[in-house]
Amino acid sequence: MTVAVPAWSDAFASAARGGLAREGPFGLLDRDEVFGGSDGGGVAVAVVDSGVDADHPGVRGRVSRRLRVDLDGEDARVVDDPGAADLVGHGTACAGIIAAIAPAAEIVSIRVLGADNRGKGRAVAAAVDWAIDQGIGVVNLSLSSRSEAMFGVFHELADRAYFANVLLVCAANNVPGPSYPSLFAAVLSVAAHDIPDPNAWFYNPSPPVEFGAFGVDVDVPWRDGGRIRATGNSFAAPHLAAHAARLRSRYPAATPFEIKALLAATATAPR
Repeated sequence: MTVAVPAWSDAFASAARGGLAREGPFGLLDRDEVFGGSDGGGVAVAVVDSGVDADHPGVRGRVSRRLRVDLDGEDARVVDDPGAADLVGHGTACAGIIAAIAPAAEIVSIRVLGADNRGKGRAVAAAVDWAIDQGIGVVNLSLSSRSEAMFGVFHELADRAYFANVLLVCAANNVPGPSYPSLFAAVLSVAAHDIPDPNAWFYNPSPPVEFGAFGVDVDVPWRDGGRIRATGNSFAAPHLAAHAARLRSRYPAATPFEIKALLAATATAPR
């Protein structure tokens, strides 16, 4: 069976991966030495999404706080939402991937999507703004905006996060065309590849999308305690968010630039 891969994933397709080969300035670093068995302890990962089912076995009880963004006219407020459920399953899937790879990381759920898996760009912006103010170590954004009106807002937030030592991990859009904030240089952008290995990731020396991670036919937790197989850049991003959390746990003073460099230097050799 042929599975269609999302847009921006072409560089990570099996027939194209030879183009990822390069002589990096550090060579390929030994991954075991770089990560040192880190499990993400002491690092918070914000999942800005449809909510997270904190009781799902696949999330491993790692959700420490649940919030939502309330919109009132032009105002957007991040408020606690302790009794919230995942309205879709999408956020639970992302949290489950993170919990499986970085099992000691703390997950903070910020719900910005409705039951139709859609939301307003300014709700996402408010969630990111809150995460920056809170000093959240890693923010997973398995969503994006195609609105040109939000370009400036997200560009400013991406830069502010970068300089505030908050790493934004952003899935590229699943359809062709620009999307934000995934196409900004300050974020760690991710598209899908089809190798069924959560520890396989590639670095793309010819962005806009810098990294490829497992995102095709991924077994993920879903709403109501279930599981499904899902495909999309949405499910590639949390793989890199989790590995970034492991690095931030091992190197607490590392900047977003340094985390990206370490992920590039430990990327899977193209094959």
